[in-house]
Amino acid sequence: MSFPSLQQSFVVGSVQTPVGPIPQVSSSLAWADWSGTFKARWGIGRMHYTVEPGLYALGTPDDQSPVLVTANYKMSFDRLRKALPGRNSWILVIDTKGINVWCAAGKGTFGTAELVTRIESSGLTQIVSHRELILPQLGGAGIAAHQVKKLSGFNVVYGPIRAIDLPVFLDSDLKATSRMRLKTFTTWERVVLIPMELIGALKAGLILMVVLFCLAYLGRPSENALSHGLFSVLAILTAILAGAVLTPLLLPWLPGRSFSLKGLSVGVLGAITLFTFRWGVWGTQTGRLEILAWFLLMPAMSAFLAMNFTGASTYTSLSGVRKEMRWALPLEMGGGIIGLIFWIGSQFIA
Repeated sequence: MSFPSLQQSFVVGSVQTPVGPIPQVSSSLAWADWSGTFKARWGIGRMHYTVEPGLYALGTPDDQSPVLVTANYKMSFDRLRKALPGRNSWILVIDTKGINVWCAAGKGTFGTAELVTRIESSGLTQIVSHRELILPQLGGAGIAAHQVKKLSGFNVVYGPIRAIDLPVFLDSDLKATSRMRLKTFTTWERVVLIPMELIGALKAGLILMVVLFCLAYLGRPSENALSHGLFSVLAILTAILAGAVLTPLLLPWLPGRSFSLKGLSVGVLGAITLFTFRWGVWGTQTGRLEILAWFLLMPAMSAFLAMNFTGASTYTSLSGVRKEMRWALPLEMGGGIIGLIFWIGSQFIA
C-alpha cells in the first residue's frame, strides 16, 4: 500500500483508518490554492501543479461515506473539495500525470487500469464497507465500468459533469438531472482558457519576431528595415491575437465546425485589417510578395493556434479532432513554410 504525504501544503490533518492515517483536507481553499490556480491559468508551473495520487479524507468520513474519484491535477482536486462544504467523503485521486479529468480520459491516463491499481494501493476495500465509486461523467471515455467491477468489486456511478452539482446529486440518491449531464462551453468558460494558450503562443512567437526583425535588415536601408521589422512583429502579434484570443471569444459565430477553419477565417480578417494601413506597398514587386507572404503566414498561424482549444470544446469529438488534424496540420505547415519563403524572398529582392 502507498499513501499520500501528510506534508502537502493543503493537508490540514489526518484521519485514522484500519490501514493507517489518511491525509485530511478541507473544502475551504487557502490563499496558496487560489494563487496556484491563477498561476496555472497563466501557464506558470502548470505541468507541476499536482497532488500526490491516493486516498484523501474530506472532513471526517466513515466507512459509509461516498468515494469520489478525480485526477491529480490540483485544480480538479480543489474544484471537487470546494464544491462539498460541510460534507464528509473520501476522495480517491488517480495518477493522470497532472492532466485534468476530461483530457486525461481522452489520453488514457484517467483509465481503468490506473483506477483499479489505485483502489488496491489505497486500501480502500478495508476502509469503506460499501462498494461504490462516484466518477466524473467526463471521465467516462477512459473507464470501462464493467472491468472495474470485475477487477476490484466496485461499481462505477457517473456523477454530474460539474463538481458544483455534486451536493444535489448526493442528496438525490445519486440521480442526475438532464441539466447535470449537459456540458456547456459558455463565453466565460472559453475566456478562462485563453491565458494558458496565449502565453504559450507568445513564447514561441517571440523567437519568430526576433528572427524576422533581424532578417528585415538584409539588403535594406536602416530606416526601411526598421519599418518592415516592426511590421513583421505586429503581424505575428495579430496572428497570435486572432488564433489564441479572438477565435475562442467568437467561436459560436465563426464559420465552419472545425477549429482550424474558424481560426483561419479570423486570421484572414486580421491580415486584411493589417494591410489596410499599408496600401502603398502594393505598388512594388517586393510589397506584393510581402503581402502574399503574410496572407499565407498569418492565417496558418491563427488556424494552428485555434486548434489548441479543441480538447476543451463541446464542438467536436476525439475522432473528429484526429480527422481534422490529418488534413489541417499539413495545410497549416505548408502555408506557413511557403509564406516564410515568400517573406524571405521579398527581403532579398529589396
